[in-house]
Amino acid sequence: MNHIVSRGFLFFLLCSAPLGCAVKQQTASSVASEEVVSAPDSAITEVKPVTSQGPYQPAAERLVDLLHTKLNVKFDWAKQHLLGEAILTLKPYFYPQSQVVLDAKGFNVHKIALLKGKQEVPITYEYDQQHLTLKLDKSYTRRDTLQVFISYTAKPNELTVKGSEAIQADKGLYFINPLGTEEGVPQQIWTQGETEANSAWFPTIDKPNERMTQEIYITVEDRFKTLSNGTLVSSKKSENGLRTDYWRMTKPHAPYLVMMTVGQFAIVKDKWRNKEVSYWVEPEYAATAKATFGRTPAMLEFFSQKLGVAFPWDKYAQVVVRDFVSGAMENTTASTFMEAVQQDRRELLDKNWDHIIAHELFHQWFGDLVTTESWANLPLNESFADYSEYLWAEHRYGPDEAALTHQTALLEYLGEARTKQEPLIRYHYLDKEDMFDSHSYAKGGRVLHMLRGEVGDEAFFASLNLYLSQNKYTAVEIDKLRLAFEEITGKDLKPFFQQWFLTPGHPELKVNHAFQNGTLSVQVTQTQDTLRTTVYDFPLTIAILQGDKWQEEKVEVTKANQTFYFPMSIAPQTVVIDPQQRLLANITHDKPVTEWTAQFLQGTSYAMKSTALEQLRDTTHTGIDQVIQKAMQDPFWKIRSTALEMLVSTPAIQKPEVQAQIQQIAQTDKSSAVRAIATYALSTLSGLPQDIVERGLQDSSYQVVSAAIFAWTRGGHDLNRLKPFLAYKNPDVVNALAAAFTASEEEELYGWYLKNAQRMRGGELFYFLQSFGAYLLKKNIDGQERGWQALVSIVERETMDIAKQTAFQMLTLMAETEERRETLQKLAEKDPKLGQLLGLQQN
Repeated sequence: MNHIVSRGFLFFLLCSAPLGCAVKQQTASSVASEEVVSAPDSAITEVKPVTSQGPYQPAAERLVDLLHTKLNVKFDWAKQHLLGEAILTLKPYFYPQSQVVLDAKGFNVHKIALLKGKQEVPITYEYDQQHLTLKLDKSYTRRDTLQVFISYTAKPNELTVKGSEAIQADKGLYFINPLGTEEGVPQQIWTQGETEANSAWFPTIDKPNERMTQEIYITVEDRFKTLSNGTLVSSKKSENGLRTDYWRMTKPHAPYLVMMTVGQFAIVKDKWRNKEVSYWVEPEYAATAKATFGRTPAMLEFFSQKLGVAFPWDKYAQVVVRDFVSGAMENTTASTFMEAVQQDRRELLDKNWDHIIAHELFHQWFGDLVTTESWANLPLNESFADYSEYLWAEHRYGPDEAALTHQTALLEYLGEARTKQEPLIRYHYLDKEDMFDSHSYAKGGRVLHMLRGEVGDEAFFASLNLYLSQNKYTAVEIDKLRLAFEEITGKDLKPFFQQWFLTPGHPELKVNHAFQNGTLSVQVTQTQDTLRTTVYDFPLTIAILQGDKWQEEKVEVTKANQTFYFPMSIAPQTVVIDPQQRLLANITHDKPVTEWTAQFLQGTSYAMKSTALEQLRDTTHTGIDQVIQKAMQDPFWKIRSTALEMLVSTPAIQKPEVQAQIQQIAQTDKSSAVRAIATYALSTLSGLPQDIVERGLQDSSYQVVSAAIFAWTRGGHDLNRLKPFLAYKNPDVVNALAAAFTASEEEELYGWYLKNAQRMRGGELFYFLQSFGAYLLKKNIDGQERGWQALVSIVERETMDIAKQTAFQMLTLMAETEERRETLQKLAEKDPKLGQLLGLQQN
């Protein structure tokens, strides 16, 4: 197996879905939170990234202010309808109004009336299935308050579904296993409001710059539990086996943050400062809920102390639901999470989900307490939530884990920037869903990190305190953040904000250095397209290693091409640009292998060492063995795992003493990710003894077991040994088995593939489909039929594009009959992206 394939396997082993808030779906941080293997620095300028040419997107005009929403809802599970009654309390915002326009998507409207005391006054209205225009009985001024009653039926499944990479569908209300006929799938109802999807289940003014308080009465069968924003005021049973729960939210928030969940959950109670904290999971995971979510009180304390603003809401619940259309969502007082967050004891050995838990929690300040006034300003929500992952990693797990979190996000943004470069705050876009990208998340978090460095820690958090205190319960735009920082620091920060928040792109730096006549010269050239972006102005740290001692020089880059000079008595051993990787930039530094080797061997930061390892990945230099040996003993798991990856493609792996060392690591390393990669590294050896792989199959870690399954298969051992693992649900193990049994003709295995094709979702399903497709393509057309139907079902149900498209591509490879080709055409007609794939296939 060549080096490229090996790295592909490691990505499969350690990663799952791409990643909103929603938060974009991610893997768990303690394992390889997005195990992105970076290539050596390359010039992004070789491609031509685009900037959106969409129309100007203003904040929504506020004609009427929604003060309070009172809902009474019940459900028709069979039809997947919500039967609702809403009372909306409103007032004109400033100018007199004789009509009210509400967002209401796809309703059957039964009755609308003005409430005047106990009297209902019928009013006329117009409805186009998107907006409900109420004709008032007179013109009302801003000193008037009015109440509107609306009786309606919401039909989310009849809406045309759209979405984004981060939030894959926008129908607002979702029924899971509504008839109770799907084996192993609980009956649930949940909502997802961002961006403007809550108006698919209740009438509202569905804009982020609106705020309201709320009451929700939820009527369900008594066997179900309900969760919503705020506190549970009462729960009353009725004689027909139903129960009505009354949830009340007394502090105002944006309509997109309203949530509701119904299901048979186990509720694990916790607390922070005498406020209730709770974890809502499927009963099977009750015993491990606290191990997954139990650091929430510590996060609440850390963020409250760091910001100087205590968690502002009455309670904090976290609920896990099936088939969620995002990674997670920060509904006020009650965040929703995808099912992958539920873990058994063995999965907890491999990973935690602290990054996503911290992300949603930080939104309770940045997004919920203070909300973006428009989707153009979305980074005011998402950049902060993204940066909270770094803050928590720094606090809880130390500088190396924080640096990995930072580097992973930086590489994510730089990857996206190859094809698009937008301002962080962008007022021109085609669709609001376009805002949910790695710019708003990963780039924004890195810009905040630079802002922290620009003003210093004390000023950074004092400025955030002022920003939150001045703007609580309101909607804001970027200037509010700048003004808070300027008020605290006394600095004019407009140039910083203009450059990093309002300009597309980032610095592309080409660096060269030379030593001559007692002087070190460091040339820094900005190679980005300055017609599209700008020449950047930024501080830059240059670390110089001389006599095994580091010295740091700080310079200011202000021009497209600058050279800095430093007197030196002897030639430096190496020069490192931006040693802590704090600058949002793509840096290409041309220096010899000996300097990269010195950078690693003498490196003092994760960024220094990891960058050096990436540059040395494919080298055959004589010093590489020393580097790998030291890296394999590094205290940080990611450095050790990278060393093992590199070792696979070096001659040193053939040495008996090195193989013995790898075996030792595979059995004893405290990190299951490292043990898994060591097991994989062993699998590349020919003639590997069966008993060595057997130890991996018996490891407590699912990751190690999945790597051992791969090694067992590659070694040509009896696949019957793997059959006991067919009962496992863990996606790492399932995907390893799926790859192992592609040549099997046993009916038992066909049933196993079909069962997992039905059960798996999202990124996990993406990997599974590649093996399932290989399995089906070995069968004749009759043998494929059950698999064909399973793939069609996946295309019809799946919301994640990469999984849907992979299933569709497998179908195109099996479309040998006219009937099958017609099925493909029908599927393609429902989804333009599938239509493009079909067009490419036909061409």
